[in-house]
Amino acid sequence: MELEDYLRILRAHWLVILIITAFAGAAAFAWTETQPKVYTSSGSAIVTTGGSTSLGDALVGDNYAKSRVLSYVDIAESRKVAAIAAEEMGFEGNADSLVGRVSVSNPTDTATLSVTATGSTPEDAQALAEAWITGMAQVVEDIETVDGSETVVSLETLDSASLPSSPSSPNLKLNLALGLLIGLALGVAYALVRATLDKRLRVPRDVEREFDIAVVGAIPLDTAFSKPGWTTSDLGQATSEAVRELRTNLAFMDVDNPPRVVVVTSSLPGDGKSTTAILLAQAVAESGRNVVLIDADLRRPTIAKRLGLVEGAGLTQVLVGQASASDMLQASGASGHLWIMAAGTIPPNPSELLGSEAMHSLLYSFPEDALILIDSPPLIPVTDAAILTARTDGALVVARSGKTTTDLLDRALGNLDRVKGRALGVILDGVSRKGPEAKLYGYGYTYSSKGDSAPRETEPQARHASKGTD
Repeated sequence: MELEDYLRILRAHWLVILIITAFAGAAAFAWTETQPKVYTSSGSAIVTTGGSTSLGDALVGDNYAKSRVLSYVDIAESRKVAAIAAEEMGFEGNADSLVGRVSVSNPTDTATLSVTATGSTPEDAQALAEAWITGMAQVVEDIETVDGSETVVSLETLDSASLPSSPSSPNLKLNLALGLLIGLALGVAYALVRATLDKRLRVPRDVEREFDIAVVGAIPLDTAFSKPGWTTSDLGQATSEAVRELRTNLAFMDVDNPPRVVVVTSSLPGDGKSTTAILLAQAVAESGRNVVLIDADLRRPTIAKRLGLVEGAGLTQVLVGQASASDMLQASGASGHLWIMAAGTIPPNPSELLGSEAMHSLLYSFPEDALILIDSPPLIPVTDAAILTARTDGALVVARSGKTTTDLLDRALGNLDRVKGRALGVILDGVSRKGPEAKLYGYGYTYSSKGDSAPRETEPQARHASKGTD
């Protein structure tokens, strides 16, 4: 995938990513609030060697103090210091437990000892740090005093223990930031994995990336399709323009040898092939070209019923010689250029009838300037559409956005290849008019009442859409 594909995935799943990130942040906050609070207090002490009367004595004393302070680090973390500190604090528990709450360090090239103590309250941490410095000073005095003589080295408080204003652990800001970052990473990973595993075709780019076949049309979702007895006047501007674009693409598909007898099929039932066939037939008829739409779905015919025409007689009667083609054609619409041939009586052997010589002769018996569209059964469940395609100029395969998967479309195209049928292109219908991809296909435009040739923008994003469609 390219960068643009990753951005499209993130835009499509931004809400889920946001929810996962927020949930992880909330979990980090809740976990932090349940943890015991620890406060840290720090202080320091310095090793001194008494007064000096000369510079030489001062240098010697300083070097001696620095050499002694290294050994005091280990002494400062001993149980002996802990016992003195516990007595100083009035601690009633085991004094050895205080050792784990205190750390002592010696900053490089100094004669100081830094003491850091922790506690469950600010006062407890401060008291422990002060008591520990006192304990260290007493132990150092005991070590440096020999036979009651005056000690040369002593340990004195340099900085008294501070009173912490906020807990050092848990760190709410750090934990919250980590939680949000982890949540963001999980959200992005979820979006990428879902997009990788999701084989459904949603936009024309998905088809063109997976298959070496052109998308000749992308028809958006339209509420008019859910209304019984809908007509082209019920369609929205976006749908009407998409159908006109499909008509134009079909007209320029092969300039030297334009397809005249075209099968309209799909992978599975419910993909919208019959609706697409009707829309395309009506659009071509509106352009002034004669169109014959034949309902060759001899298993589940729907064309005549949808257009309010006679259903009882049609193609099967012509194929068995009971009626002529001219008698079975029914005019439809106000254009005067569209004729419909219903399926007629459902036969017990649809495949044999559709693959017969009578069917082939019928399809090429119409005037050469007329476009013959054949609504056929789906490609995967039965072989009817493949048989028809092998004996015509090719097939338009309808795929349902958000429903048809790459595997299903691959099987459908494979069925055509096996009979050496020609796939003219894919028509993707039911494309969502919302989301980041909608405006890339012109669905962000509306048109003025003066005519279809006067597009206008209804929102700032439409300007970006115009750049993507030019």
